[in-house]
Amino acid sequence: MSIIVSNITKQYGRQLALDNVSFRIEPGGVVGLLGPNGAGKSTMMKIITCFIPPSSGDVSVHGFDIREQSLEVRKKVGYLPENNPLYTDMYIKEYLEFIAGIHQLGKNTSKRVAEMMAVTGLMPEKGKKIGALSKGYRQRVGLAQAMIHNPEVLILDEPTSGLDPNQLVEIRNLISDIGKEKTVMLSTHILQEVEAICSRAIIINQGRIVANDSTGNLLSNASGIEQVVVEFDREADKAALSAIKGVKSVKKGSGYTWIIESASNTDVRQEIFRYAVEQGLTVLSMQKHTISLEEVFQQLTKK
Repeated sequence: MSIIVSNITKQYGRQLALDNVSFRIEPGGVVGLLGPNGAGKSTMMKIITCFIPPSSGDVSVHGFDIREQSLEVRKKVGYLPENNPLYTDMYIKEYLEFIAGIHQLGKNTSKRVAEMMAVTGLMPEKGKKIGALSKGYRQRVGLAQAMIHNPEVLILDEPTSGLDPNQLVEIRNLISDIGKEKTVMLSTHILQEVEAICSRAIIINQGRIVANDSTGNLLSNASGIEQVVVEFDREADKAALSAIKGVKSVKKGSGYTWIIESASNTDVRQEIFRYAVEQGLTVLSMQKHTISLEEVFQQLTKK
């Protein structure tokens, strides 16, 4: 087991940041940690990476306890904080060599620095100081320093925050590749990103876990309602559409478009086609609407 979080509570005075949080993460894959601002995501990540202690509860990373064996935990974990603190007056290679020295890589330093610069795509900018880099390349430097000691677990707090669309795709692809070999936990507000690269999502709201499942299960189990959007060539009868077997509700859209709802385990498209043929209607388009992770997130985190 890569990460085991058991009954973690974190209190700042009267403010309860985390309330009895428990979850487990298996080795390999990318797990998204989601939640509104102030939900406790960054606090959870800081506890796992030994930056702050919990008020109560236990965390182990690859069998090492964060309280009793924090140095061993740090050896197993690579951490990219949200604000990505870097020494901007240092050159990329110089900075990575400095981080390698902290991790006591010794004779492997040069080889490891070269590997990380290649893996994260930093070679085109290798002659620049960090302060002269774009936000996207600074994030790459942050990822390189998090991986320099070849950790088994990567904790990434908002790794794509502030990136332009091209940079976002590049970093997203990089994280996906890393997740094939390491356990990656990332927090993000870009929910399409979670759908694209995460195999599982843990959603926290007001310090408590409100969902913990594969992204596929979260999407399929969220509403229990299936929507079909159909456009005919002329007006249809709402009462007749409502009478179709399996239909729960019918809403009028723009023009000759209708939004037809059924139970999630019922596909009414065949029946809609049959109705259209019987009424002499032409189906111009018909689409099954799939609920998005954003909609699931909104359902679970509404106050």
